[in-house]
Amino acid sequence: MTERYGPRMAEMIRGWRVLVSSFLGVACGASPLPIYTIGVFAVPLAATFDWGRGDVMLATLPLTIGTILTVPLIGALADRIGVKPIAMLALVGLSLSFCALALTPDSLWVFYGLWLLVGLLSAGSTPVTWTRAIVAWFFMSRGMALAIILIGTGVAGFLLPIYASWLIETFGWRQAFVGVGLLPLVIALPVVWLLFQDSPRTAAASAAARAHAAQPAGTPRAATSAIDDAAPPPPTQDGMTLREALRSYRFWLLATVILLVTVQTSGALTNLFPLLMDRGFAAREAATIAGTIGISVIVGRLMTGYLIDRFWAPGVALPLLALPAVACLILVMPEIAVPLAFAAAFMIGLAAGAETDVFAYVTARYFGLKHYGRIYGVFYAVFVFAAGLSPFVFGRVFDVTGSYNLVLYASAIMVVVGAVLLLMMGRYPSQFTMAAPQET
Repeated sequence: MTERYGPRMAEMIRGWRVLVSSFLGVACGASPLPIYTIGVFAVPLAATFDWGRGDVMLATLPLTIGTILTVPLIGALADRIGVKPIAMLALVGLSLSFCALALTPDSLWVFYGLWLLVGLLSAGSTPVTWTRAIVAWFFMSRGMALAIILIGTGVAGFLLPIYASWLIETFGWRQAFVGVGLLPLVIALPVVWLLFQDSPRTAAASAAARAHAAQPAGTPRAATSAIDDAAPPPPTQDGMTLREALRSYRFWLLATVILLVTVQTSGALTNLFPLLMDRGFAAREAATIAGTIGISVIVGRLMTGYLIDRFWAPGVALPLLALPAVACLILVMPEIAVPLAFAAAFMIGLAAGAETDVFAYVTARYFGLKHYGRIYGVFYAVFVFAAGLSPFVFGRVFDVTGSYNLVLYASAIMVVVGAVLLLMMGRYPSQFTMAAPQET
């Protein structure tokens, strides 16, 4: 197959089931559903219960706490037992807990408690699990494979604001929570169950362990060697332990970059819809412009995936991650022309598309695969902390000052600093430059 299609395309063909099922798992998972819809729900919830926008946006904080509490454990379990069982349970948990938001009473504490439940039950459907499978399956085309599954957030980002807005206008916000919440259960779960496969090495190791336990002592190695030969071997699973990574300056540098960049992208992304309505855009028009982020996330993911397979990832990321600074300067204008509004949304989406792809890829290249789930789980906890806190900060600044301008200026500076700091990661460590999978 390699001679006919080339090594990158051969990897893609060999792992297509993982790509398709992981794509849908990401699209219907805990990463896009809350973030891309809470801005749409904020206006009707605030009107119904007389809450401030900052009060509604603060729901992302308990969501974040729930995710932070569980995602490192999820990463460790994915390293140990595989992705599929964890991801399937999480998709069910996400669906049921998100539907439960339809029962929200006139109590912010209950509302926050429901969002905490979403975070606790859905962490296994975040990119921590899906990217764990991808980095183990792919090497030559790893960047593009990560891009393909992670554009699921872009597709969701384009469709979810429009879908949620239509549900709210047609049926009301309570029914809209149910309509959105059923997506993981109806779309992603059946496909993951039918198509998803853990990496050949993970599956072979688990099968070999079970076979070894069932064999009498002294059974020759050949008795179980067929298990290891049943599928093409993936890249070697060498890498740092979490403790070793914590002693590396690169770990703390990357965590800082993730924090700085995500504060801007998440805050601007979730508050773009109400910001545009403040500028005089109608709800449908604002939802359409906000939906542009989804398209640009797709473009950003594919562009980034193609380039980081061929060039140094931090250098590729620099211009893409710094673009939202320009978007911030557009969004502080008192009157925004429609083309400029689309351009700002597109730039935010490009950065949002690049960041998760780059962060997952860089984690694998600088820290290896042996404990990827644990290490990336910690990075993802930093990511969701920033993603959960920044919408509240943006909303609170609006409630206090009546404008988003102050936080837009601050976040523009932060995203540029974060993009530049990523260059300090240095060259890829040679000990984690793994050989590509071999053809059978």
